[in-house]
Amino acid sequence: MSGRSHEEGLKDLTLLGNQNTKYSFEYAPEVLEAVDNLHPDRDYFVKFNCPEFTSLCPLTHQPDFATMYISYIPNQKIVESKSLKLYLFSFRNHGDFHEDCVNIIMNDLIKLLDPRYIEVWGKFTPRGGISIDPWCNYGKPGTKYEEMAHFRLMNHDLYPEKVDNR
Repeated sequence: MSGRSHEEGLKDLTLLGNQNTKYSFEYAPEVLEAVDNLHPDRDYFVKFNCPEFTSLCPLTHQPDFATMYISYIPNQKIVESKSLKLYLFSFRNHGDFHEDCVNIIMNDLIKLLDPRYIEVWGKFTPRGGISIDPWCNYGKPGTKYEEMAHFRLMNHDLYPEKVDNR
């Protein structure tokens, strides 16, 4: 039989396939789950697009809406997507600035996955006539991925992507 076995990380998952999933309305990094990367000998990107990300302004408590883009090159672990969805949902009532949200997401995924490389980009819809689009990245220190992170940061806005969510 082909496919992933329970010994390859499935036995540790608690959310995928669970019909009694509870949605946390408060920031909940503990819901994140990871499974073994079955291809650690290969560099490849895993990309997630979350067009329904919401958080709150920490002062006014008005809602902020964004498309959150997460891209990473896994090391030994990959994030389980349902847990990522629940984690991102947990920002719904979380009060933080846009810049903080993207950095918190990246830090939590670094802690969970220890990726070779990761970047998180939030394309927030305008409020008050201005949009804020924070982008952050990280490359594993002492590796070619650290150099990649520096290069991508220094060249980040040379070719801005088409803005299509507003």
